[in-house]
Amino acid sequence: MYNSRKKPQDDIPEEITPIWSCTSESCNGWMRDNFSFSTEPSCPQCQSPMVKGEKKLAVLVNTSPRQTKK
Repeated sequence: MYNSRKKPQDDIPEEITPIWSCTSESCNGWMRDNFSFSTEPSCPQCQSPMVKGEKKLAVLVNTSPRQTKK
């Protein structure tokens, strides 16, 4: 028989993380700074400019080499 109850997950470590947030009022796009390919990215959803900020997020490690192009 299928049990629909989810198992309790272990506590996922979180930290204050630098992010980029979309400046458009009609868009809620954001991305982690260390996953950006540009020093001043445009929103991947609406192409609007983005601003730096911070968010408390689960810890992730980006193992890809960082490419910084504008």
